[in-house]
Amino acid sequence: MNVRISRLLLDKLTALAAEQRTEICGLLLGAGDVCTAIIPAANVAPDPDRHFEIDPAVLIAAHREARRGGPAIMGHYHSHPSGHAEPSETDAKAAFADGSCWLILAKGQALAWRAGAVGLHGRFLPEPLDVI
Repeated sequence: MNVRISRLLLDKLTALAAEQRTEICGLLLGAGDVCTAIIPAANVAPDPDRHFEIDPAVLIAAHREARRGGPAIMGHYHSHPSGHAEPSETDAKAAFADGSCWLILAKGQALAWRAGAVGLHGRFLPEPLDVI
């Protein structure tokens, strides 16, 4: 399946990533494989230059909102300011094989990945990204 995201949202994410020297992160909201909104979150990782950890308060609030009928969390995004738009070995160690979307931004590029039990670093398969 292709992940679909609007040009407006993708441009916003690309701009956020370009503005920061550390890894940015946040949640992708939507239905199925269509991203309809993003929630930026603070990167609370001890080493935000090389890793990301979504602020747990943002994650919990998004889950609560989804349970109340709000948009579902379809995945998350983060950037690799000095790397490539592909999952790192560290990403693979942190990922669950839950089928969620990982949108990774680097050097003006955005690529979608699906977390599973096989693929890059034993965890990720590339997912086509349709900009709508």
